Amino acid sequence: MKKNLAILIICCVAFCGTLTAQEEFVDPPSHFLTKIKFIQLTGSVIIIKAQLDNFSDSLSFILDTGSGGISLDSTTVHNLGLHPTEPERIIRGIGGIRKVGFVKNRPIKISGLTIDSLNFHVVDYEMLSSLYGEKIDGVMGYSVFSRYIIKINYDSQELAFYSNGTIKYPRGGYLFRPRINMLPLSFAKIGDQKSLNFNYLFDIGAGLTVLFSQDFVDDSSFLKSKRVKYLKQGEGLGGKVYLHLSVMKELKIGPYKFRNVPINIFNDEHNITSYPQLGGLIGNEILRRFNCILNYDKRQIHLLPNSHFGDPFDYAYSGVELYLIEGKIVTGEIPKGSPAQIAGLKEGDEVMSVNNRYSQNINVLKQELQSATGNVKIIIRRDNELATITMKVINILTGKATSNSNSVNRSPKGNNLLRNSYKFDQP
Repeated sequence: MKKNLAILIICCVAFCGTLTAQEEFVDPPSHFLTKIKFIQLTGSVIIIKAQLDNFSDSLSFILDTGSGGISLDSTTVHNLGLHPTEPERIIRGIGGIRKVGFVKNRPIKISGLTIDSLNFHVVDYEMLSSLYGEKIDGVMGYSVFSRYIIKINYDSQELAFYSNGTIKYPRGGYLFRPRINMLPLSFAKIGDQKSLNFNYLFDIGAGLTVLFSQDFVDDSSFLKSKRVKYLKQGEGLGGKVYLHLSVMKELKIGPYKFRNVPINIFNDEHNITSYPQLGGLIGNEILRRFNCILNYDKRQIHLLPNSHFGDPFDYAYSGVELYLIEGKIVTGEIPKGSPAQIAGLKEGDEVMSVNNRYSQNINVLKQELQSATGNVKIIIRRDNELATITMKVINILTGKATSNSNSVNRSPKGNNLLRNSYKFDQP
């Protein structure tokens, strides 16, 4: 009996020791703070409203994980009567390097939530405002993301802020741990000529699918040599940026696979992509297909496919970019050899309609241009005279100017090339 009792005591002590070893300190539970509706512009870029300091007017901020801080437009700063410091720090962005001043130690309010002690660097966003047809007052990045858990719901177009702490993620999604040194960096798998890992910047502020540096494409040789590359124009920190548009066979993020993905390739003169550490970025034309939870404090990002997961990609290539300048929608620089140049469009043409769609909303006309291939009819005004131009828009997946009824944000139940452009793998 005494022997059995001794064994029982030893077992209890051992068991208690095991329980003690499993104790750990944990953060308090995260709790809800506020939520706000957002809108999406061309390329699915997110815009939210916020108030600066005690100013009553709401300002429009682009939400951008590709920003290492928070910024204000120089015109907005001037109109508010603020006085930035002399240029003191250098920032890098696609298209250029600039030295910027700051508006320091100011709060912003987002739907009742006050975020204190922010240092805004000041940048000229006039061209960005023209590109999106919406006054861009600033860009919101790491300075805000680092303070909260942020949930982005693209189905309801809502942004929710939670305090840092323990959180239970939804079932059925994909949780990964990016490296975060102000910018979230992770890896995905890509495939075309061959398959390989791709280190990338997780960038919801980029209005495109995937962007590769030319150095990465050349050195990796992953892209098929026969792939046709189409010249297009973009906008970066330093102004105009020239990109080449093409297609790759496959992109895989965790268990989620996309096929026939449009890609952008650019000459990264200022090494914004930090090659060879990174090969480029994945933008919001991919990431909007997931509801996201950004938990910078724990270095975690959670992705859950949403109702946009199966949206077809945009394969239309015209070579024309539209800008809103002084209340008019006008064409930007026209690349040589593009469908726009062949059709006779010129830089500065005022666009009145696309395929009989008349609108003063630049995003409506941009979507119409991006959603159709084959013959596209454009009515322009040049030298105070109206003219009709028919442009043969190319489908970059087929390389032909054939009509296609599918478009971005429409049902994927059409062309099999689009319908089969994505799939799930088992986690």
